[in-house]
Amino acid sequence: MFDLMIIDIFMPHMRGFESIRVFHERAPAIPLIAMSGYAFSNLNSPAPDFLRMALEPGAARCLRKPFTPHALLAAINDCLAEHRPDDVASAARLG
Repeated sequence: MFDLMIIDIFMPHMRGFESIRVFHERAPAIPLIAMSGYAFSNLNSPAPDFLRMALEPGAARCLRKPFTPHALLAAINDCLAEHRPDDVASAARLG
């Protein structure tokens, strides 16, 4: 059992959004932090906000790379504070 999942949205040979959705379906009480450093080559065209899009399938927090160790620790602490172990135990009993 684990307390938190951290995932990169764009990974080789994997679909980040699908991974977030499946993880959230299987473990909805476990918070997930999505991160991305994806940059567009054409900055003049409007680009989708992939980090915001990661919230819909189940990410609790998002971080844009590069991020500081402080930002990562703050996101982790926020997620763990919001999803206390008693919440996880309650969800397991209901599931």
